[in-house]
Amino acid sequence: MRRRNRRPARRRRRADDRLIGLLLAAVVGIALVVAVVHWLLAHWWILAVGAVLAALVGGGWFHQRRQGARWEAVRAEGLRYGLPELDALHHTRFEDAVRDLMRRDGCRDALRVGGRGDLGADVKATDPYGRRWVIQCKHRRNGLTGSAVGTPDLQVLNGTARQVHGADVAVIVTNGRVTAPAVAFARQQRLHVVDRHTLGAWASGSRPLWELLRAVPPPHGPSGLS
Repeated sequence: MRRRNRRPARRRRRADDRLIGLLLAAVVGIALVVAVVHWLLAHWWILAVGAVLAALVGGGWFHQRRQGARWEAVRAEGLRYGLPELDALHHTRFEDAVRDLMRRDGCRDALRVGGRGDLGADVKATDPYGRRWVIQCKHRRNGLTGSAVGTPDLQVLNGTARQVHGADVAVIVTNGRVTAPAVAFARQQRLHVVDRHTLGAWASGSRPLWELLRAVPPPHGPSGLS
């Protein structure tokens, strides 16, 4: 019986010790806070200097953000590519270029998503009229002398663009050639082909891509991302 009574007594002592420790810590903490407040009140000028420094740092950061946004807007508005420049790009940089051209034309949410498992989508974007674009990029380092884009490439896009990615406009973009059967298949399936000629006109900044393509779906309405 004595052993059983000792254990609850030890537990109570340990609980009391923890409680006393917490109370002491709270008292010390409160004392430190009070001391700091009193010190700051006695040295109020330090608070004033700190506030001024914080305002200067915050103002500088905000100014840099605004300046960076302005320069990005200027760069996007003036973005131009020549076909030789596009030919020289790595295929991932070609996808970046297509994304940047869509942003230039007002698709603020344009995003490169190409890579393994992209399911036929390298770039996604919403245009200023609310239409969802899904773009597959086919880069050919040798341009017109490289391998042509064929029907199998269009079949991949046709199988995923609308069903998987929810595209209103499904596009394949290449700096090379497109076979005649592939062009015919694209027309049958309401796909859009941007061949080297159309790419050159678009990249030069003449008009937005939707003004260069035929039979683009009608606008949904102004996009909140435009």
